[in-house]
Amino acid sequence: MLGWAADEGWNPGLEDAERFWAADPDGFVELRLGGEMVGGAAIVSYGGRFGFVGLFIVRPELRGGGLGRALWERMLQTLRGRLEPGAAIGLDGVIAMEGFYAADGFRTAHRHLRMAGIGAAAGDDDALRALNALPFELVAGLDRECFGFDRSGFLRSWIDPPGGLGLGLLENERLRGYGVARPCREGFKIGPLFAADGDAAARILAGLGARTEGEPIFIDVPDVNPDALALTAGLGMHEVFACARMYLGEPPALPWQRIFGATTLELG
Repeated sequence: MLGWAADEGWNPGLEDAERFWAADPDGFVELRLGGEMVGGAAIVSYGGRFGFVGLFIVRPELRGGGLGRALWERMLQTLRGRLEPGAAIGLDGVIAMEGFYAADGFRTAHRHLRMAGIGAAAGDDDALRALNALPFELVAGLDRECFGFDRSGFLRSWIDPPGGLGLGLLENERLRGYGVARPCREGFKIGPLFAADGDAAARILAGLGARTEGEPIFIDVPDVNPDALALTAGLGMHEVFACARMYLGEPPALPWQRIFGATTLELG
């Protein structure tokens, strides 16, 4: 599925398969036709309290014949069976598919704008720490506040990506934010980028420049955070893609003013 995603221009991370699997080994489905895999999706459950749909894809030459609809209905039914009653389901859908999801009750909350630029390093910042050197619960606690649900299994591998970099901003024994840069088919994606404010986010992003300097970087910015839009605009980044964050059921109450970059559009 990640190979197909790359063909669609979604630019997945080089090591995403292993890390996605760590999030929920039972959270992936495939569509087979004549014994051959022709489609698939992620239907990840976060402790039964929240579900997320991603990587929903059918091979291009087989689209338009009803296979996507059959896969969608099966995966949604299966995911509902893995969640507690009333648990919400989220997704980040390409704009062209927004009406498709809306027909089944999903409602748009906001958009994620993929902003592109070039990584740049700044001077040393003594408050920045490698995430793998911080107490894990400190990182996981901040992540729960910003993501809304526990995802410790996923997080343990995500914050220390091979060939990438994870940094936290630690001041007065308080973690004010963290960010991860992971290598992708093209450049690096920054995600998540969680921070107390725009200054903290800018410092973390500058620190990640030690790994991404001179390389293309991409951040999926929620358009409901004006400080995140101002940060990327100030760095000369530009929009190259947009998708709709949609929910079936009551959306989780998230601190969008602290979310400067989504973790991954495939898993939330």
